[in-house]
Amino acid sequence: MNSRKLPKGDGLPMFDKILIANRGEIACRIIRTCQRLGIKTVAVCSEADRDALHVEMADESVLIGPPAASQSYLLIDKIVDACRQTGAQAVHPGYGFLSERSAFPEALAAAGIVFIGPHAAAIDAMGDKITSKIKAKEAGVSTVPGSAGIIATPEEAVEVSREIGFPVMIKASAGGGGKGMRIAKTVDEVADGFARARSEAASSFGDDRVFIEKFIVNPRHIEIQVLGDKHGNAIYLGERECSIQRRNQKVVEEAPSPLFDKDDPVRDQMGAQAVALARAVGYDSAGTVEFVAGQDKSFYFLEMNTRLQVEHPVTELVTGIDLVEQMIRVAAGETLSIAQADVKLDGWAIESRLYAEDPFRGFLPSTGRLTTYRTPAGEVLGDSKVRVDTGVVEGSEITLFYDPMIAKMVTHAPTRLGAIDAMGEALDRTIVEGIRHNIAFLSALMAHPRWRSGELSTNFIDEEFADGFTGGALDATARRVLCAAAVSAELARAERYRRLPDQLRRVPAPLNTDWTVDLVGEQLAVRVVDGQAGLPIALGLLIGDEPDPVAVASDWRPGDMLWIGTVGGLSVSVQLQPALNGYQATWHGVSTEVRVLRPRLAELDALMPEKVAADTSKLLLCPMPGLVVSIEVEEGQEIQPGETLAIVEAMKMENVLRAERLVTVKKINAKKGDSLAVDAIIMEFE
Repeated sequence: MNSRKLPKGDGLPMFDKILIANRGEIACRIIRTCQRLGIKTVAVCSEADRDALHVEMADESVLIGPPAASQSYLLIDKIVDACRQTGAQAVHPGYGFLSERSAFPEALAAAGIVFIGPHAAAIDAMGDKITSKIKAKEAGVSTVPGSAGIIATPEEAVEVSREIGFPVMIKASAGGGGKGMRIAKTVDEVADGFARARSEAASSFGDDRVFIEKFIVNPRHIEIQVLGDKHGNAIYLGERECSIQRRNQKVVEEAPSPLFDKDDPVRDQMGAQAVALARAVGYDSAGTVEFVAGQDKSFYFLEMNTRLQVEHPVTELVTGIDLVEQMIRVAAGETLSIAQADVKLDGWAIESRLYAEDPFRGFLPSTGRLTTYRTPAGEVLGDSKVRVDTGVVEGSEITLFYDPMIAKMVTHAPTRLGAIDAMGEALDRTIVEGIRHNIAFLSALMAHPRWRSGELSTNFIDEEFADGFTGGALDATARRVLCAAAVSAELARAERYRRLPDQLRRVPAPLNTDWTVDLVGEQLAVRVVDGQAGLPIALGLLIGDEPDPVAVASDWRPGDMLWIGTVGGLSVSVQLQPALNGYQATWHGVSTEVRVLRPRLAELDALMPEKVAADTSKLLLCPMPGLVVSIEVEEGQEIQPGETLAIVEAMKMENVLRAERLVTVKKINAKKGDSLAVDAIIMEFE
């Protein structure tokens, strides 16, 4: 990436100090570019973010209000006042919050402060999905069939949906990021989806307007990164594929898209349409034109995000262009120094979003303190380098007030499979404790054959994990790796204990060669056939009924959280956490207890009674930490299957709790506005 400092002179208004009107990883990412360019930074923070990483990284900080975004990060006057207090000459909005509100750059301009983003008219034209669709048609961009304007009532939503034909997508006109979006396949789903989309849109963006468009079956989500300046120049920086989504929220992104061959003309066609749209509104910053594409490479305009995208790092890595720097230069009045012919795509980049959510419980949000947080940021894995954009450190608290993203992990390699393999290794080396997270899911995804083949669609997660996520595939390779790591670790640990000084009796003990490994209820016999207990680890293990011994080598030491080594020539990184009679081992999305026992102890252990889980069939438990939005029933009321019982909100997402069977409400233990922990009892049934 271009690393030159912003030049002073040539009559352009250069910035000495920039305020970042955002938080978390994007605020930290903007600060890093500013630091490289020699620009001082100002952070704003709510009371919940007083000790946040972006506050620590910035040169100055200003407290702007209570934790709720509506009382802090979404208040324009607070941001303007912070600029006046600190002398900030420009504001970078990041993404989300105020980034796509035209009133924000207008207020900044009135105060003599530069907005590092597009002009207000472009935000109004393209930030509103309905207006942008009209503009796209006028610019000759192919568009999806849909409603001509705002949908005002559930009845109108049903009427329009019938005209378009099911399935339909109900979408918030303002904002993005998957908030305020619902897919409806029937008339009944339209009414409920309309209400939920409006509610989420109002909560997230302060704008409850929604519209409806045809939902393309088995689609792919492809977006074009555009960049324009204030002198009429506009270019595109290749495409990104963002088809791996859950609840309309992107999970994994990549650049370029595997849908296109290297010299596919469709790529240029999409790019040309995106640039035509940008020029039509005089777009003068970084922005993204999103398309829905068919498997036949047909494509339709979806929306334009008039801001920096979450997934911008993959474009930066394949083009070598720092998008934040370009936004700053354009805002300062510079002419783009990059022509379309200068844009070259180098290699492949993959981005995984690390979320504070529990994939084993329907991806429900998780809150808490990061007691352990370690990533392979900056490491080189094979021929790939790992980049981690994060806004937290060990000890940071994940609250229910904001987006659940912990970090973005990005790998860049010469080939797609190289980037995927590096991502799998990087995820295996990422340790997060104190909260639930989706690393196991992401790691399992990297090994999924369909993902690796590039046969993608936005339905991927729903189709491949229809029954929810239960962990990575515990196949023969996973069994071998987990057994080898756990047994070798147990031998190394026992040998260290044997060598401790000041023991009452020091008698050389023979190596225990026979072990029994309990892995998910399956007992595997493991025999040491070669090597000695000690460090570094170098053993030959005969595992289960495998005919040949497996060579195991590692520099692992007791106390290390990562077992990095080779098992049968395969390089692996296994997370090992001490557990009773063994370890909690995690590899490639498989996370399970691996108990390492002597054969006689294993025999006795098999005789122990199993603990029976408590009966919760007559209780409605809170599935996540969150706020009670509403209680939809009363005590004594008979509830039919599928009826709404309560609505709980966390991290800007509403979760509707419905009855699974015919029940009668016996007691209600929560009320609107209550803050509940996971498994808190909301109501009891007879």
